[in-house]
Amino acid sequence: MGAEGNTAASRGGRRLFFIVALLAILTAGGALYWYGVQGPRPAHAARSPARPGVPVSVAMVGRQDVPIYLTGLGTVQASFTVAIHSQVDGKLQEVLFTEGQHVKKGDVLAKIDPRLFQAALDQARAKKAQDQAQLTSAEKDLARSKTLVLSNITSQQIVDQQQGKVDQFKASMAADDAAIQTAETQLEYATITAPSDGRIGVRLVDPGNIVHANDQASLATLVLTRPSAVLFTLPARSLDDIRDAMARGPVEVVAYDQDNRRALATGKLLLVDNIIDQATATIKLKAIFPNDDEKLWPGEFVNAHVLLDTRSAAVVVPSGAVQRGPNGLFVWTVTANNLAEPRPIEVGPAYQDLTVVTSGLSGGERIVTDGQYKLQRNAPVAVSAPPPAAVAGSSS
Repeated sequence: MGAEGNTAASRGGRRLFFIVALLAILTAGGALYWYGVQGPRPAHAARSPARPGVPVSVAMVGRQDVPIYLTGLGTVQASFTVAIHSQVDGKLQEVLFTEGQHVKKGDVLAKIDPRLFQAALDQARAKKAQDQAQLTSAEKDLARSKTLVLSNITSQQIVDQQQGKVDQFKASMAADDAAIQTAETQLEYATITAPSDGRIGVRLVDPGNIVHANDQASLATLVLTRPSAVLFTLPARSLDDIRDAMARGPVEVVAYDQDNRRALATGKLLLVDNIIDQATATIKLKAIFPNDDEKLWPGEFVNAHVLLDTRSAAVVVPSGAVQRGPNGLFVWTVTANNLAEPRPIEVGPAYQDLTVVTSGLSGGERIVTDGQYKLQRNAPVAVSAPPPAAVAGSSS
C-alpha cells in the first residue's frame, strides 16, 4: 500500500504539471495573437490600405467674352440671276461664251441669223422714203392750190382735199418711223448680250438649232455671285431678340458650311420677312455677303449664325463637364484635398464647346471634365494631368 500510494501521488503531480504548462502556453499564444493580429486600433488602422483615387481630368473655370448666336439653316442665292433667252425667232448662228466664264455687262454671248431682220429694216426704210416723196409732192400741190384759190381759179374744196393728202402722208411717215424702230430692235435682238456682270453657266442649246422667243428652255443661265445672299429661317420666338439687335446697329451674320464646322463668309443681316410662317412657327431672314472670294455658291446649304450680343466676362465651362441629375444640372468640383464635390449650376447659351454658367460658379474652381461616371460625393480623385490656367480667357 505504501508503494502504490507513492506511485499515485507521483502521477497526479505530473498531470498537474502538464496542465499548468499547457495553460501557460495557451496564455502566451493568446497574448501574441492579440498584440500581433488584433493589436491596438490605431496601429491596425495605420496598416490598412488607403482607398485609391478615381482618375479624372480637370480644368479651371474661367471667364471670357462670349458671343451669343442664333443658328438657322439656309441656302445661298445669287444677287442677280438671269436665264438667257432669245427674244426673236431664228437660227442660232454662234455661241460666243465659254461655259463657266466671267462676263461683263454688254458682252456678246450669242448671235441669231440676222438676214431676215436686216431685210425687214431695209424694207421699212424704203417705205419711209416712198412716203417722204409722196409727202413732198402733196405739200407742193397744196401750196399751188392755196395760191389759185386766192384768184378764184380753183375752189376751196380742192385745197381741203390737198390738205388731207398731206396729213395722210405725214401719218404714214410716223408709222414708217415706228416700223423702222421695230425692225432695228428686232435686228438688235439677233445679237444676244449679257444683261449684267456675272458667271455664265452650262450651254443648253448648240449653234445650228432654231430658237424661238417663247421657248421654255434657256440658252444658259447668268448669275452674279458678288455679292451673294443667304435666305434662312429661325424660330419665330427669336423675333424680338433679332429686332432688338437690329435696333442697336448692323447685325453680323457668319455663314458656315453644311457640317457647321468651317466659316465661309461674314456679312450683315439685310431684312426680316414681314410675316411668320404659322405652319412651321418660323420666320425668314436674309443676309448679304460681299463674297469676294466666291466661297458662297448659289444653291448651297449653309448654316447662318446671327450675332445677337456679346456677353462680357462670362463664366464658362467645357460643355462636357455639365451633368444632369435628378435635381437639375451640376458639375463635379475638386476640393483642395482632392475630393469630389457636386455643385448645382444654372447655365446660359453655349458657344462652340463652351457653356455659359449663370449661377453656381464664380471662376477659379477646379471642375471634372472626364471620368465623372465613377465619382461620388467626397470620393478621392487622382488628377490625370495638371489643369490649365483657365478654360478660356483669364479666371477671376
